[in-house]
Amino acid sequence: MEENIEMPTTKSIVMKWGPILGLISIGLILITALGELQRSSAMNWIGIIPTIAIIYLAHKEYKDTGDGFMSYGKGLGLGTLIVVVSSLISSIFFYIYIKFIDTNYVQILKDIQLEGMQEQGMGDAQIEQAMKMSENFMTPEMMFVFGIVIGVFFGFLVSLVVSAITKNNNPALEV
Repeated sequence: MEENIEMPTTKSIVMKWGPILGLISIGLILITALGELQRSSAMNWIGIIPTIAIIYLAHKEYKDTGDGFMSYGKGLGLGTLIVVVSSLISSIFFYIYIKFIDTNYVQILKDIQLEGMQEQGMGDAQIEQAMKMSENFMTPEMMFVFGIVIGVFFGFLVSLVVSAITKNNNPALEV
């Protein structure tokens, strides 16, 4: 007698793991802001660790609760949708945080950018021009948009790699 396996839905996996990653991202935002770690380059990259872990766990759950198989495309889709949900959640939080709670946050980022340009030996005219150009992008609204775009882009790249590792194609479906 053949066992009828109910496959997990993409929506159920995404709606479980996306918010979890979003909450972890909010935690990292708060640690960075409250710990005044904006200058730490490590904090910029540390968010990749939970992204890898969550995508891996989502893939594992998909395979464990289904028939044990997951194509590369399915894994890539799951991972990407998870980071879309996560990026929306964390970007909304970040927008509210920098717009209404810590209104000096953007100025801190501008100061860090200015210091970096000075350390690179840029002249005053170059610095002024660069700061004027970046002024349009350093608003809470633009940072919200870039938070989503950059989050999804890097999440997609992580999904490419994790999916290549976690995929398990069903040999019965291969031609």
